Amino acid sequence: MIQKHSSAIWTGSLKDGGGSLTSQSGVLSATPYTFATRFEGQNGTNPEELIGAAHAGCYAMFLSALMSGAGVVPDRIEATSTISLDPTTEGSPTVTAAHLDVTVKAPTDEAAIRDFAEKAKAGCPISKLLKAEVSLALKIA
Repeated sequence: MIQKHSSAIWTGSLKDGGGSLTSQSGVLSATPYTFATRFEGQNGTNPEELIGAAHAGCYAMFLSALMSGAGVVPDRIEATSTISLDPTTEGSPTVTAAHLDVTVKAPTDEAAIRDFAEKAKAGCPISKLLKAEVSLALKIA
């Protein structure tokens, strides 16, 4: 079993306080986040951005694994995951969806790429983790 961890520290009230995020690897090290970076578009990180990064990275790796396992080594996979947060759902903020925008360049036909892409959307560990709808928009280069 592989286990990774990250931690958060928050001080103060929701709107006036602030927090920091630290990851096991040190890539995030006391990285600040606030109400404004999460809900008001202020520059800085937030949980949804980090979920999106994890989802995009996981999806690209899983798609590559599926394709490579079938003897198709992709030239390039670009994945962006957009996480939708509704701040007013049922009285508390709720992540309602994750949408993948993917561009794949690979030495195989379009139908095969589409099949791999859909299997990766369903099988990616972060897609499985998300209880929200996971959608996919695929571009083939």
